[in-house]
Amino acid sequence: MDSDTWDAGHMGCGELVMLLRVRLKAMPGAMLRVIAHDSGAPEDLPAWCRMTRNTLVRHDPATHSFWIRSRPDWP
Repeated sequence: MDSDTWDAGHMGCGELVMLLRVRLKAMPGAMLRVIAHDSGAPEDLPAWCRMTRNTLVRHDPATHSFWIRSRPDWP
């Protein structure tokens, strides 16, 4: 799966989704692999994707990785 990778480490989900929005907005239609070790990420990132119309393509709990496709139509 081709994608850029962003290792967000143990960043809390509040800050993570704010920075994630900036990154995804700069790459409409592309995929980003996010590595997030925050304990809330497995619930928060899928919910954030649904609310923002970005697509969570895959989640691999073993590597704390989330592949997210940026929506193509950012305002």
